[in-house]
Amino acid sequence: MQTWGVVATIKAPAPAILRWAAWHLELGAHRITVYLDDPNPDAQEALRAHPKCRVKRCDDGYWQRQNNGRPAAHQSRQTFNATHGYNRAGDVDWLMHLDVDEFLTPGAPVADQLAALPEGTLTARARPMELLAGGDPATDAAFKMFLPAGRSRERIVAALYPNFGQYLKGGFLSHIAGKLFARTGMQGIKFRIHNAFRGEEMNPNEAPLPDLHLAHFHATDWDSWRAHFDYRLARGSYREGLGPARPRDRGGITANELYTMILDEDGEAGLRRFFDEVCADTPLLRSRLSTHGCLFETRYDFDAALAKHFPDFASI
Repeated sequence: MQTWGVVATIKAPAPAILRWAAWHLELGAHRITVYLDDPNPDAQEALRAHPKCRVKRCDDGYWQRQNNGRPAAHQSRQTFNATHGYNRAGDVDWLMHLDVDEFLTPGAPVADQLAALPEGTLTARARPMELLAGGDPATDAAFKMFLPAGRSRERIVAALYPNFGQYLKGGFLSHIAGKLFARTGMQGIKFRIHNAFRGEEMNPNEAPLPDLHLAHFHATDWDSWRAHFDYRLARGSYREGLGPARPRDRGGITANELYTMILDEDGEAGLRRFFDEVCADTPLLRSRLSTHGCLFETRYDFDAALAKHFPDFASI
């Protein structure tokens, strides 16, 4: 039996944190480690009371002790804490760094999939799928699935999103890299957001986990996506400096350039047209995704998991 855990640096309301933790406990996680990026007494109390959860409050004292001060970028805080958690993860065989809007969705028990990896595997990757926005995940969640790199990917993305697909890597708003399990006990491991380094070696002895999906709830509805948009454009996953969807000499532009162009040309109405084509859960998009074999449908009973693992907080 292979034991596993997840680690995250989180700034979110207590219900979101506890539902995320409860979901992964229900999947069989042996250890949940949460670094609270902001004070959150309700979540802290609930997590500390659970025997399989650890929680650290990342206040000024923590950052002074650990790092001589708090990193300004949230990405730097995430990777520092993921590495910190890895170095203290001796009670599990595998550890994955996640975000609070990412939920493992396995086709078979996670522990069994890890146990079935080829001998000598040290890192193992789950590829993402991205939620279609506007539905109710408790009853009917639909996702666009990861498309492997190759000649057919650009053709499929263009068919799925005829107006904006040429600007999107894999048709996703966010990352297509997925997240990585790292076998614990390796020396010198440093987590990054989507990878892990052992010295100069990236993702040593990596293997895929084709039956483990990383469900990314990047946009649950228009209001939520729009509320996060300005931060993502300035400092998050749409910020300047990230790579284009395709090479520049083939017309590729970055997400930051795409959104800036949309806003400059059409303002809020243009942004909404983009969202409706690429993100919104519509019969048309479901049909297109199904035609190309990249629609995934499921449901998430977050409330039942929350009531089971954090019964005193189920009504938060």
